[in-house]
Amino acid sequence: MAISALLTDLYQLTMLQVYFERGMNEKAVFEFFVRRLPEQRNFLIAGGLEQVVEYLEDLHFSSDELDWLADCGRFHRRFVGSLAGLHFTGGVDAMPEGTPFFADEPILRVVAPLREAQLIETRLVNLLQFQSMIAAKAARVRLAAPGSLLVDFGLRRAHGAEAGLLSARASYLGGFDGTATVEAGLRWGVPLFGTMAHSFVQTHASENAAFADFARSFPLANTLLIDTYDSEAAAHGVVALARQLAAEGIAIQGVRIDSGNLGEQARRVRAILDSGGLSGVRIFASGNLDEYAVQALVAGGAPIYGFGVGTRMNTSADQPYLDCAYKLQEYAGLPCRKRSAGKATWPGRKQVWRSYDSRGRMFGDRLGLLAEACPGTPLLQPVMRGGRRVAHLPTLSASRAYAQAQLLTLPSGMWHLGPAELYPVEVSAALRQLAEEVDRRTGAGGQASAAATDSRAPA
Repeated sequence: MAISALLTDLYQLTMLQVYFERGMNEKAVFEFFVRRLPEQRNFLIAGGLEQVVEYLEDLHFSSDELDWLADCGRFHRRFVGSLAGLHFTGGVDAMPEGTPFFADEPILRVVAPLREAQLIETRLVNLLQFQSMIAAKAARVRLAAPGSLLVDFGLRRAHGAEAGLLSARASYLGGFDGTATVEAGLRWGVPLFGTMAHSFVQTHASENAAFADFARSFPLANTLLIDTYDSEAAAHGVVALARQLAAEGIAIQGVRIDSGNLGEQARRVRAILDSGGLSGVRIFASGNLDEYAVQALVAGGAPIYGFGVGTRMNTSADQPYLDCAYKLQEYAGLPCRKRSAGKATWPGRKQVWRSYDSRGRMFGDRLGLLAEACPGTPLLQPVMRGGRRVAHLPTLSASRAYAQAQLLTLPSGMWHLGPAELYPVEVSAALRQLAEEVDRRTGAGGQASAAATDSRAPA
């Protein structure tokens, strides 16, 4: 998705003007990470990398944007002129999309001239935190209903068109089977699912007339919305209609319930369909669902084949943001770290190594310096060099399969929706030592030095 370079915070540009005037454009290293996991989240899922790469490859200022900057009265014209040829020339290393990650672990590192690395901060945070958050929410729904059809229904109540589109992508990455958002099918090949609206039923003289028209138009993909008036009465009507359509060679595939007590309604509708010889007609449910509601329906034995999950997932309603950051870790060859209370960071270029037990289950990560030789599998991999991708990124479908395989490697306690035992992330001795050296060089007091020795020091 093409995005203007002006879709950023003002302070990115004000800093760039000072950097330009002072001749500051040495190599900078920034890393994106989440300071702490939200409550009720045992893990997050890395998402949004494809959109980050597309943004970086297209980064530039148009002539109209430069004219506006020159005329807005905030910036010096020489500085604005310097932006004319600006584009991303740096490198990116990142965790593959679909990788589970935890607090303090960088999922993306940028190495680029300072002006480039600084300018991109806002958009990178915007892309990475949103899709990582939604993918993790979707993964939780999948864990709650491992064998069910899961469909993203959230576009209409998403916080804007881009959020709706990207949440369709992120939910598929996190384990959903498809979406109702048509453009996601065009862009990324996300499978499309849909039924009908209550208005469709209301435009007809009767429910069965609406159902018959729909089934004849879509003989191989028809799920009928039966709760416009009375779900049980509509289910009886479906039984009668099915006999009529059978003579035309048309079978009804499913019915959808969108309101009321979904579990109880599903049981009553199931009994009606079964008694009418329609045991093969599946029940699909939607309406104010999230992982907790889906889990309750599955645990209660509700005869529901699939779920349409929308608003509460696409907005991550219970945890609508991540406490995340994109912070400077090195400039002009010198490691840097922030020491603010509650927001201290680990300095330098870092890597995350993941270890697995004999069954292939994750049992701990190590956060250390990139130059270290630590045991385990390194998670951040080369993505871009010289402003261009070094290899083709996986398709969304491949990333989705990778994410599902990765979920199976989580400690089993993390498959539950409630809090689990904290996943161990060990900070290497070399990284601790570097933090202490940076503190001494920059004049840190005892409190900051103590934070550097805390393996769970908040970032």
